[in-house]
Amino acid sequence: MRQAVMTSPGQIEFRDAPEPSPGPGEVLMRIKRIGVCGSDVHVWHGKHPYTSYPVVQGHEYSAIIEAVGEGINNLKIGSKATATPQLICGKCAPCKRGDYHICDVLKVEGFQAPGTAQDLFVTTADKVVTLPDSFSFEQGALVEPVSVAVHCVNRVDLVAGKNVVVFGAGPIGNLVGQVARANGAKVLVTDLSDFRLEIAKKCGLENCFNPRTISLKEASDKVFEKQGFDIALECVGVEATMTDAIENVEKGGTVVVVGVFGDKPRIDLGLVQDRELKLVGTLMYKYEDYLKAVELIDSGKVKTEPLFSKHFDFDQYAEAYDFIDEQRDKTMKVFIDL
Repeated sequence: MRQAVMTSPGQIEFRDAPEPSPGPGEVLMRIKRIGVCGSDVHVWHGKHPYTSYPVVQGHEYSAIIEAVGEGINNLKIGSKATATPQLICGKCAPCKRGDYHICDVLKVEGFQAPGTAQDLFVTTADKVVTLPDSFSFEQGALVEPVSVAVHCVNRVDLVAGKNVVVFGAGPIGNLVGQVARANGAKVLVTDLSDFRLEIAKKCGLENCFNPRTISLKEASDKVFEKQGFDIALECVGVEATMTDAIENVEKGGTVVVVGVFGDKPRIDLGLVQDRELKLVGTLMYKYEDYLKAVELIDSGKVKTEPLFSKHFDFDQYAEAYDFIDEQRDKTMKVFIDL
């Protein structure tokens, strides 16, 4: 079978690998689509702090169940599916209390463990999530990033009826805004890219603004009728937006750290203390977040099609990264087709 191996930053080697087969409790998946995310791009540039080379990428994906191992009776061959990419120990304190997504020795397929950039991939049945027949393979590959959004919004006790600002209109920020809206929040989205703000509007996020043309305070006063906002979801991962969130969220409000920070930010903890803010971290997702993501996409509460940017064949993997680098903020979700 075909396999794409990133041997070093910016270098992908295609290999002919032996076809895997499922053992007891395992499922063989025929990979159909792989989504390229920002973390993958960090690996491409050699800037991911927790990934070494060589590595087989691919953690956002959709597939067809090709075969099942002994003892699997609840999964049907031929079904569309995806699966969570976490490898956990099940023994550490976070795992024992149910927070396995922050396992002390967590490994993620595509980063610290081999991913799905190959024709066939074996995973355990307990991680598989079947998809509706109506799902496109692109929608299936977006279940993972939607799950990120589901989990981070759930890190806030209640968003229904609250005023929420999402910093960043990239794929994750877009989906975070959509999930917050689906949960009953009034949402304002901010980004420096007019292109991404237009995509957000196509997804039904009507309240979008570019801070180059209008200040956060002005936009907030206009959208929230001078009531301020209770929740800030930082989906950019830069110091400037984190500072804006902390300085402008209402006293007693919540700031959720969603973005991945390549550079360590300086934040005013005195202001966090003085305004009695809640600073909340969020990482990945749990299995139930995947189920909720499928439900939101299936119901149409989360719109996916406007995020589809471009497809590349499997043997064009490197070209996909070149396209993302060239287009920068004028691209959303790029797919690898198998």
